[in-house]
Amino acid sequence: MSFEDLLKELQGQKTIQKDPDHISLDELFNESFMSKHSNFKSFGEFLEKGNFQVTTQEDINNIPDELFDRYVVRETGFANWKSMLDTATMEYAVKS
Repeated sequence: MSFEDLLKELQGQKTIQKDPDHISLDELFNESFMSKHSNFKSFGEFLEKGNFQVTTQEDINNIPDELFDRYVVRETGFANWKSMLDTATMEYAVKS
C-alpha cells in the first residue's frame, strides 16, 4: 500500500468493498475518538506529529512498542498503545 493509499484510507476516502473482519484505521480512530482522547482530529495527524514514517499498515506494526507507548502516553490519556487500540475497538463495537 502506498503512502497516498494509506492517507486515503485514514481519511476515509478509499472506496473498497467492506470486509466485516477488517476495520479501517479511519473508522477505528475516527474524529470523535481522536478528539475525545487526544488533541488530534485524525490518526494520520497523530502519526505525523510523532514523526512516524508510515507508508503501510505494516509500518505501524513495526514501530517499536516502547517508542509508540511513550508517544501514546504523552499525547493521549492512555497508558499505552494496546489500551488505546483496545478502547477504540470497544467503542467501535458498541457503535456498530
